[in-house]
Amino acid sequence: MIDENKRIPKRIAQTVLNSLKGGVVPRIGLPYITVGRKNEIEALLHDVEIISEGGASFRFIVGRYGSGKSFLIQTIRNYVMERGFIVADADLSPERRLQGTKGQGLATYRELISNLSTKTKPEGGALSLVLDRWINNIQAEGAQENGLIPGDPALTQAVDKKIWAVTSSISELVHGFEFGRLLSAYYHAYVEGNDDLKMKVLRWFRGEYPTKRDAKEELGVNIIITDDDWYDYLKIFAVFFRLAGYTGIMIMIDELVNIYKIPNTITRQYNYEKMLTMYNDTLQGKAKYLGIIMGATPQAVEDKRRGVYSYEALRSRLAEGKFSRPGARDMLAPVIRLEALTAEEMLVLCEKLTAMHAGLYNYDPNLTTDDLADFIKIEYGRIGADQNITPREVIRDFIELLDLIYQNPTLHIKDVLQSDEFSYAKSEAVSDNVTEDYAEFTI
Repeated sequence: MIDENKRIPKRIAQTVLNSLKGGVVPRIGLPYITVGRKNEIEALLHDVEIISEGGASFRFIVGRYGSGKSFLIQTIRNYVMERGFIVADADLSPERRLQGTKGQGLATYRELISNLSTKTKPEGGALSLVLDRWINNIQAEGAQENGLIPGDPALTQAVDKKIWAVTSSISELVHGFEFGRLLSAYYHAYVEGNDDLKMKVLRWFRGEYPTKRDAKEELGVNIIITDDDWYDYLKIFAVFFRLAGYTGIMIMIDELVNIYKIPNTITRQYNYEKMLTMYNDTLQGKAKYLGIIMGATPQAVEDKRRGVYSYEALRSRLAEGKFSRPGARDMLAPVIRLEALTAEEMLVLCEKLTAMHAGLYNYDPNLTTDDLADFIKIEYGRIGADQNITPREVIRDFIELLDLIYQNPTLHIKDVLQSDEFSYAKSEAVSDNVTEDYAEFTI
């Protein structure tokens, strides 16, 4: 929980405001501006507890563009890293899918591994750090348990036994034997200072070997990570990360709309089939210490012709029940549908942004609660706002407003709100009686 009276570091404030004005979600500073989404966050944090105890979870976060999907995903990302999780995130694209005939599935795996993040390395690229930390911890435990010092041959033997215990546990999983062999190879390369071998093992873990022959010649293993089996290796990594001292791994995949956009029906179905495999594994206990969150638009999920629901096995598992409705959603269901933030919640957010902006540029904010309420009324009073307005649009407008008032000290918010642009939006809304729901909006 963030102390409201605590001064926000300018570096964080600058990043947050610039990101929001640019229409993207900042990676840092989210606790300073989080409003609403209490039920959604609590539901996802319940999943985190299950994962930390050896379970697995799979959730869809469904909302329109700008509705806060990415914001919610980033909020959970930051939360779980603070609690010892490793996080891997990726956005799907035409080049990155769950399954493909030209390496698109493997491209998604590579992106996830490239973006592996921990609390101490939140910007990604943490794989080598995790492996080195694992080895250092095992060496320290071996020395402490046996009263040995570095360089003692007995310590090497003790550590070898611990390494063998970890690799044996992993070897029981599908593809785990080769994975375990490569972990052992990395350990010995680390101890011997063989940086070349370390880089080759890392290259294999990242899925960068193009052929089995290359892997055989350089590492002595007859297998590589492919489009078909990359997800199996994420399950192995989840178990290994737990053995390496982390709580688990959270996989976050956004922009599922790029599967919806695939023109070929058979290719789309193969992607949904891979999705079904991941979903079933998490619910049936075939995966451990693994959480998966996917972000999608309502159309990408619910369209029965091209969306997730076009795959009957997924539709029957994910379709909303008879009793859920707007305002009373089942947050324990696999699909979390984001409700629009209320006008009151947006006003609280505007107050937070006002204080952040003033702190960044060292001025005393002169916007009153009534000023902010007027702004919110106009934004929510636009034609179709009850269905189409998103937090992204309101936030961008408001930060622009703050910038204008800061750069023009003689300009008052009422001057801006009564300008042609805002007056036009307001008059349109009034003429269609769209503002009736907010006519009684008071603070």
